[in-house]
Amino acid sequence: MPGTPGTHVPADEATDDGRIMRWEGVYVAGTGSWLPEPVPAESAVQDGRYDPEQAAADDLVSVRVASEETAPPDMAVEAAVTALKRSGLDAHDVELLVHTGIWFQGVEMWPAASYVAGHALGRHVPAFGMRQECNASLGALEVAARHVQSGPPTAAAMVTTADRFGEPMIQRWSSEPGFVYGDGATAMLLSRRGGFARLLSTVTGADNSLEAVVRGEGFAPRPTNEPLDLAGRVEHFIRTSSGGFRMATERVSAVVREVVATVLTEAGTDLNGIARVVVPASGRSRMDWQVRQMLGIDMAKSTWDFARQAGHLGAGDQFAGFDHLVETGQVRKGDKVLLVGGGSGFSCTCAVVQMTEEPEWAQTDVRAEAS
Repeated sequence: MPGTPGTHVPADEATDDGRIMRWEGVYVAGTGSWLPEPVPAESAVQDGRYDPEQAAADDLVSVRVASEETAPPDMAVEAAVTALKRSGLDAHDVELLVHTGIWFQGVEMWPAASYVAGHALGRHVPAFGMRQECNASLGALEVAARHVQSGPPTAAAMVTTADRFGEPMIQRWSSEPGFVYGDGATAMLLSRRGGFARLLSTVTGADNSLEAVVRGEGFAPRPTNEPLDLAGRVEHFIRTSSGGFRMATERVSAVVREVVATVLTEAGTDLNGIARVVVPASGRSRMDWQVRQMLGIDMAKSTWDFARQAGHLGAGDQFAGFDHLVETGQVRKGDKVLLVGGGSGFSCTCAVVQMTEEPEWAQTDVRAEAS
């Protein structure tokens, strides 16, 4: 089993004011991603699905696109199996699975989380679904960490994400300016027994008034077959709100900056002590605003090179980005990684993870090239 075993720390010894957690003995034991083949962004420009000016601003190379026959829960199972195998744990060691996604999971009014848990871990593992848009994975990570922290020395919990953005209900290349949706699934397994990284802290903040930004004109009595029009909803908010988009942006920034500052303090570090940062994947102009302007972090510390080849994976950007850093040997023992979430609503969960070792499944040849 990789990692240094952690001693059991009772939950009441952790710092916890309901939204701030400083963790002891909670490890990342395994991560996994399932990503389909990339589709070049230029091909979408050429066939008229991707606006050339927006494409130039986004500077994406490609996005991952799964076939229509591929269901998100099956993608999540693949990612979960990878994370479990890498962890060295057995399926019966995992006591909880939380599954997240932001789009259709293949069947209406159906517990996708139970399917993922049943196929990846076993029939008796409690499984729950969590929805908080693109912040869902890190929000679920905090829930899973609470479970692990309060459990016995053998406690373990899995978080999975999966989305396939099927057209025409979602216009992959144009539904939301600055974001191009990519398909994929991710998993992160937490354990008290040890792992290749340690969860130092998580913090969650929110401004619930901002749900109006993407609510649109009002509620509908039933689902419709109309394509998703996020841009139209945002335009409605701009027309009808007193503060407009500038006000919303300022409030989002305030929440994120406060959460980032607090999670770093709880982890006993600052931005200078962070080796890499993973934020929601977007086009270059929007990524630059998130990383350099809002957080004051150099883009070289971000996962932009990965994001511009994968697209925005819904709730999975943070796990996929971290998995990529570890798998390609871009983070080493002792490095601290800042994971930044954000989802319509608005909620923001951030986490600081510190590498305790370089796992055997990391690509040693890539790691050697990076050194």
